[in-house]
Order: sequence, then structure tokens, then C-alpha cells
Amino acid sequence: MSKFLLLMVLTLAPFCAVAETIYRSTDAQGNVRFTDTPPTDGSQAQQIDIQPTNTAPAPQELHVPAKRMASSNEQQDAKTYSVSITAPANETTIAIGPGNFSVSASIGGELSPSESLQLFIDGSALGEPQEETTWTLTNVFRGQHDLTVAILDPSGSILAVSQAVRVFVLRPSIITRARNKR
Repeated sequence: MSKFLLLMVLTLAPFCAVAETIYRSTDAQGNVRFTDTPPTDGSQAQQIDIQPTNTAPAPQELHVPAKRMASSNEQQDAKTYSVSITAPANETTIAIGPGNFSVSASIGGELSPSESLQLFIDGSALGEPQEETTWTLTNVFRGQHDLTVAILDPSGSILAVSQAVRVFVLRPSIITRARNKR
């Protein structure tokens, strides 16, 4: 009980703006007491000085600049990007096997030499960015997976992303094999 009281006092002490010093004393039953005045019965008390509470000023409001509108010449020079997955089709089931299949993508226009394509499976990049529009996937875990392809600029920023294509991979299970052997 006394540990709880000590913890409570030490937790609340920084919020007490009135008392800068508290006194810790122990009574005849061994109970620890904390007060803002020394004990009146003449018993020994330890003076505990409370340090000032740490404070920090409120953060300054950030100024977010408005997006700059491109001039008509810049709008004509701006390249539009498009990418889509052509195979497998959305909601395709990959037959029971080792979980191997290919992904093909189509891009609108041509990639510049510094741009690349990245395949994402369930939101995670798979392999390194590449210029080719096909990927061969091996040993994909069974279950549902969402595939997307993105066009990346030289710094790795995404310029365009395809619509997600969902595939269902069927693979044999050790649990199923054990159950069939019974």
C-alpha cells in the first residue's frame, strides 16, 4: 500500500503548483506519509525538493505553400503516364502447384531511359525496378494477393500506378496431406 501511495504522490507531485517542497516521514506502523509541511509531532522527516516541471512552447504553425500552377507551355511539355497489368486477369486463380506465374504490364507511351517499372505484391516491392514489362514470380505463398505496377522516376518517386489485380494462389498444404494419410 505504501508503494502505491509513494507512486501516486511522485506521479502527482509535478502537477502541484503550490508546494515546491514536500516532507516524507514514516509513522510508528511503518506507513510512509508525504505532506507539504513538516510533521507537528516532532518526528524525523526527509525534505524532498520538487524540481520545476518541464515545459515547451507550442509548435509554430507550419506554412504550406500553395501548389504552383504550371504555365500553358509547361502543361504541354508535361508527360502523362499510364500503366496497367495485362496478365494475369483480375481475380485469376493460380492452379495448385509451386506458386509460379508471370505478370505482364502495358505502359502508355515509352519510358525515358531514367524511368523504370516496379512490381508490387500486397503493397511490397518485389525485386529491383526494371525496364522490362514482364516478371516471373516463383514460390508465391498460397492465398489472396494484390498486384500493382508503378512507373518510377530516377529518384524512386512513383509517377503512375496501375489498378490492382487480385490473384488467388492455390498450393498444397502439409496439413491437408497429413489429414489424407489417416
